[in-house]
Amino acid sequence: MNLMFWKKKTHKLDCCGLSCPQPVIQTKDALEAGNRLLEVLVDNEAAKDNVIRFAQDRNCAVTVSGPEHDCWTLRVKAGRVCRRKQAGVENYSCAASFPAGGLVYVISSVSMGQGSADLGWALLQTYVQTIHKIKPLPDKILLYNEGVRLVAEDSGALRALADLQEQGVEILACGTCLNYYELTSALKVGKLTDMYAIMSTINQAVKVVSPS
Repeated sequence: MNLMFWKKKTHKLDCCGLSCPQPVIQTKDALEAGNRLLEVLVDNEAAKDNVIRFAQDRNCAVTVSGPEHDCWTLRVKAGRVCRRKQAGVENYSCAASFPAGGLVYVISSVSMGQGSADLGWALLQTYVQTIHKIKPLPDKILLYNEGVRLVAEDSGALRALADLQEQGVEILACGTCLNYYELTSALKVGKLTDMYAIMSTINQAVKVVSPS
């Protein structure tokens, strides 16, 4: 597609400075408004990857240029062709592909209950290691805030989550949270996701379970 065509037909979104999940939501709204071509400007890698992931899961073709002046330009073309070989985003999962219903586990910390941090960590390990013994198994396990440490740091919980993934449980970790704790490159189990996908998953779940 030539540059002049993009300039004439493109709907532009400046998402620089916006936190998760605003770049995804603006992209979603623009596509649902009927725009066929989008040019989305983002200024951080988390936003870049989240928008790419979302657009691809909506069967859009995506090309990326930059960074230039600390910004990336994402060109999104609505259509039936989905380019899933965009470098660095194959590990993402999108709410658009989630079937409604199911049992969802949510883990948002590295402690179970109040009181001793060491005891809370030990209880959480046991909690995660026991999930496979309770039927039915969850369809998905969402991890955010410090809960993402469970898929990035060696522990009994990590091994248990890996076993659950092998049994078909989808493990989804907040990409913004991993980035905050500087653990994105340390992800060992599961897929990256964002707040839009987390909210959609919880909204569509038949039941949500969380340790307290």
